[in-house]
Amino acid sequence: MFSEFSIGSDDSTQIYGCTWSPEDRSAPRAVVQIAHGMAEHIARYDAFAQFLVSQGIVVYGHDHRGHGRTGTQHGILGYFADHDGFEKVVRDIEVVTKRIEEDYPGVPIFLFGHSMGSSLSLRYIQQFGERLAGVILCGSGWFSRPILMLASWLAVREVAKRGRREPSPFLHRLTFGGFNKAFRPNRTEMDWLSRDTTQVDAYLADPLCGHVHTAGFFHDYFCGLQIVEQPKQMVQVPESLPFLLISGTRDPVGNFGRGVQKLRAALQRAGVLNIDYKLYTDARHELLNEIGREQVYTDIYRWIERRLQR
Repeated sequence: MFSEFSIGSDDSTQIYGCTWSPEDRSAPRAVVQIAHGMAEHIARYDAFAQFLVSQGIVVYGHDHRGHGRTGTQHGILGYFADHDGFEKVVRDIEVVTKRIEEDYPGVPIFLFGHSMGSSLSLRYIQQFGERLAGVILCGSGWFSRPILMLASWLAVREVAKRGRREPSPFLHRLTFGGFNKAFRPNRTEMDWLSRDTTQVDAYLADPLCGHVHTAGFFHDYFCGLQIVEQPKQMVQVPESLPFLLISGTRDPVGNFGRGVQKLRAALQRAGVLNIDYKLYTDARHELLNEIGREQVYTDIYRWIERRLQR
């Protein structure tokens, strides 16, 4: 059963959310909360959510600020907020968690974050991780501090030049421009997403996907990543919180598997004790939309199942 809701965040911004749940309304074994990636929206997770529902798991998700129906109802895609945008989006995730806790008190909650959503999830975990039973991070990267500092400086210049709310083709190219090089000759500009051409074409045809983000968004995002990766923030991650890190060996966002290995090492340095990790051979960025995605779905479910049995 699919249902929709609107929820007010801490600053009264209305956030579009939705749930997938079994028809019989029996108490679920777990809830999975999804934090989607950049330049996409929560409806793209329908097939994954329906699979989890078939296994007795309820799914919650929402469109981040500047994305999907949250973005369109506020009249701007690719923009977080006038200030503190990254932290506000993290708080939005927490507001949805509160909704889950009210709807299903005592039911274990697992957070699934993809790409940008994995970075937001990591920041969430640094502040609210004790409320979760486990975390799945998909399509993650780990970035060098000098690169993030340079990107943030360039974003400051773009904001000064364009204003926070204007799209920045320059920062868009800086972020995404190199991702397709490994897949030449290119069929489309988004070949790096998946080997499944049907999924790539669906992304390109979706008016809520692929938009150029604003200068203010990129500034907030690059600055947010710097905070997330600070050792003093990483040690705030609960050491007993179970992690599943998954990525494709051909995912350019994760530097072809090396970025997620750096993320695992950073978690280990922070004292996290329970980290499972899997690379999918030849898979690109969107594992949930890749060839063989059914195996990814199953691997995630089995990992959740093992956590529930402990």
